[in-house]
Amino acid sequence: MSLEIRDPRLTAIVGPAVTFETVATGCIFTEGPLWHPAGYLLFSDMPGDHLRRWSQAEGVTTFRQPCNKSNGLAWDRQGRLVACEHATSRVTRTEADGTITVLATHHDGRELNSPNDVVVHGDGGIYFSDPTYGRMEHYGVLREPQLDFRGVFRIDPSGEVRLLADDFGQPNGLCFSQDGRRLFVNDTDRQHIRLFDVRADGTLAGGQVWAETTGEGDGAPDGMKLDSAGNLYCCGPGGIHVFAPDATCLGVVGVPEYTANFAWGDGDYRSLFITASTSVYRIRVDVPGTPQFP
Repeated sequence: MSLEIRDPRLTAIVGPAVTFETVATGCIFTEGPLWHPAGYLLFSDMPGDHLRRWSQAEGVTTFRQPCNKSNGLAWDRQGRLVACEHATSRVTRTEADGTITVLATHHDGRELNSPNDVVVHGDGGIYFSDPTYGRMEHYGVLREPQLDFRGVFRIDPSGEVRLLADDFGQPNGLCFSQDGRRLFVNDTDRQHIRLFDVRADGTLAGGQVWAETTGEGDGAPDGMKLDSAGNLYCCGPGGIHVFAPDATCLGVVGVPEYTANFAWGDGDYRSLFITASTSVYRIRVDVPGTPQFP
């Protein structure tokens, strides 16, 4: 595949070309990639209800099956796995002994839509998006939403679940700025990325449109991550869009299949593991990503 270069700065970040290595294939729809510094990648075959594990030494194995059609994954500040579950509309945490603790299920007495993506702040707060995709066939379990909005929530370290913003079409990917003082949230329906300030109490302010994903090809805002230089990668039309810190779209990494998400990994965090429909791919870039493990 090729790079669509919109600004010459792109090649200093991604490199002059990309080479795709197939890490896994034969899945139904891959999502939720998450790297662990012990040397393995977790990812979900979401419609297949199968949370898988990959390492260079062992290849692809089963981590959890069934997995309640889990989507976004994150490590909390203690290194425990936090998962968004489409089939149950829950956010859960896997404890060190393997037991599962339910962190969030409802807002004001009504079930959440279907928690989708999740990130953990330095203060221990867990932020997640809540679109309705997990209430659709294939990606979840068909059922009517109970909430009349699609929002972004925070789970405080105390366990309280707080609604932070509710004015989205379909909120999806989340990532923090390097200092944790800003939160990027993309909206799949509206094809843009918004930027919020994170207040001292964990709530959000602002929310202006920061950038739009434009171009040809299949794809929409979905998974989103920052690299170590503050460049933002976001799924969009044609593959993965790369934005400079000033919000300029530098170009697009064309991916062989429809792309849902990606994660930094390997020891130097210069590998980008991409979940793209039936497969997981790995590419190498020049500017390292940011570790997601505390």
